[in-house]
Amino acid sequence: MDAKKIGKLFDSIGTFFTGSDNIPWCDSDIVLGCEREVAEAEKDSSDERKSECLLRLSWALVHSKRPEDVQRGIAMLEGSLPNTSDALQVREKMYLLAVGYYRSGDYSRSRNLVDRCLEIAPDWRQAINLKKSIEDHIKKDGVIGIGIAATAVTAVGLMAGGLAAALLSRKK
Repeated sequence: MDAKKIGKLFDSIGTFFTGSDNIPWCDSDIVLGCEREVAEAEKDSSDERKSECLLRLSWALVHSKRPEDVQRGIAMLEGSLPNTSDALQVREKMYLLAVGYYRSGDYSRSRNLVDRCLEIAPDWRQAINLKKSIEDHIKKDGVIGIGIAATAVTAVGLMAGGLAAALLSRKK
């Protein structure tokens, strides 16, 4: 195995245990800037400009490190999706919803949405990367769950063994 393959192996192991992904994070300053932009657009802009500003704010919210921002972004997107007729915007909003659900830990809902996006655009790199991140988290959670179950079984076995030993020592 050459050095490049070994490096990739260590990177993938590191990613598995740290849970890192390729989805960008957004600072609260960007969220605030988008909120100001929406407020300005509400005053005297066209519907198209307002829609663009709201989409940018939704993007910033679901990419935020603050869980309450992510939840607000999910609510905004869920509220606006039924009123969206443009196929490209529907796809974009579904993707952003998938990011929001991914960030909030609802991997099942996130995967369903990203699968719908990939039905519309099978080669969409962002959606493909998100799907991989979702599947990696699901695998990781499964491995952790197996480890927790094995630990619990081991602990029960040790307790039972200790109890049996204590009972045997009393009989003597």
